[in-house]
Amino acid sequence: MQTNRLYFIDAVRAFAILMMLQGHFIDTLLDPLYRNPIYPAYNVWSYFRGITAPTFFTISGLVFTYLLLRANAKGDVKKRMKKGLFRGLLLLGIGYSLRVNLVSWFTGYFSPYFLVIDVLQCIGLSLILLVILYSIFKNHSYLFSIVLFCIGCAIFVSEPLYRNLVIDKVPLFFANYMTKVNGSVFTILPWFGYSAFGAFFSTVFFRHSHRRRFKQFTIATFFIAGLFLIYYSTDFLFYLHKVTGYELLYRSADYNYLFLRMGNVLILFGLFYTFERYLKQSIISRIGEKTLSMYVIHFILLYGSFTGYGLKKFYNQALTPWEAIFGAAAFVIVVCLISFYYAKTNHFVYNLARRFTNLFKRKEHGI
Repeated sequence: MQTNRLYFIDAVRAFAILMMLQGHFIDTLLDPLYRNPIYPAYNVWSYFRGITAPTFFTISGLVFTYLLLRANAKGDVKKRMKKGLFRGLLLLGIGYSLRVNLVSWFTGYFSPYFLVIDVLQCIGLSLILLVILYSIFKNHSYLFSIVLFCIGCAIFVSEPLYRNLVIDKVPLFFANYMTKVNGSVFTILPWFGYSAFGAFFSTVFFRHSHRRRFKQFTIATFFIAGLFLIYYSTDFLFYLHKVTGYELLYRSADYNYLFLRMGNVLILFGLFYTFERYLKQSIISRIGEKTLSMYVIHFILLYGSFTGYGLKKFYNQALTPWEAIFGAAAFVIVVCLISFYYAKTNHFVYNLARRFTNLFKRKEHGI
C-alpha cells in the first residue's frame, strides 16, 4: 500500500510547542492580579492555551501509530515496535530527569517532587500502551481502529469517575500516574484518550490517504466533526442520558471539557491540513521537528531543572501583562535559537540515547 507523508503534522507540532512555550512562561510568571476573567485578553489566551496539551497528545498518537502501520506495510514492524518501546521509556526517563534538583540531592535532600508526572511521562506511557494494543490487534486492522475509537470515547465519558481520584496504600511512583493529589500536572487518564483518538486518525490516514479527493473529504470532516464537538457534544451527551438513563452520561455532559477540546484539535487539524502545501519545507516544519529538544530547553530555562535556578525562581508571578507578553516573545525566540543552533532534531536525540544504551549493554556483558 502506498503511503504519503503527512506534512501538516509538523506544522501542528510547531503550533503546539510554540503555544506551550508562551503558555508556560506567562502562566508561571504573570502576576495573579491579572489572572481575572474580567479581562477579555486573558480569557482568549487561557482558551487557546487549553488547546496545547490535547493537541500534543493527539498528534503524538497519530504520528507514532502511523509509523507503526507504515512499518508493518514494509515488513519491518518488529523493529518499529522496539523503537516505540524505547522512545516511550526514553520520554519517561527525560520527564523524571527534568524534575531532578542536583543541588538539593548533593545536600542529601530528595524531594518527592521528583516523582511528579508531567506531559513527557504521560506521552511516553501512551506510546508504550499503543505498542501493546497494536501487538494485540496488528492482524485485525479495522478492529484496531474500532478499539482505539472506543477507548478514547470510554476514557472521556468516564472522566467523572476519576476526576478527583485519591489513591492510598499505593507507592507514589505508581499513584502519581492516576491522581493529581500529590502534585502531578498530568495523569494517564484522561490524556491517553487523546492519544487513542490520534492513533485512530492514523489508521484512517494510512488506509485511505492515497485515494482520490481524500484530502478534501478529510478537511471537511475535521471541520464538521470539530464544530459538532464544540457546539453540540454536550447536548448529545444529555440526550444519551435522557434515552438511556445512564447517570455517568449526565455527569460527563455537566463538565464536558474533553470532547470540547477534541473539537478544537480537529479544527486545528483542518486548518493546517488545508494550508499544507504552503507549509512544506518552511520554518514552521523545522520547528515541528525539534519539539523534544525545545521542551527540554524551555524546562531548564524556566523551571531550573538540575540546578533549581530558572526564571521562575527570580520572577515567579511577578510580571505585568506587557512584561509577560514581551518576555514570552523573547523566551520563545531564545528557545528556538538554542534549539536550531545548539541542539539537534528529535531523531538525533533518540539515536543518541539508543547508542548510549547499546554502549552500556556492551560494557555490562564485558564487550
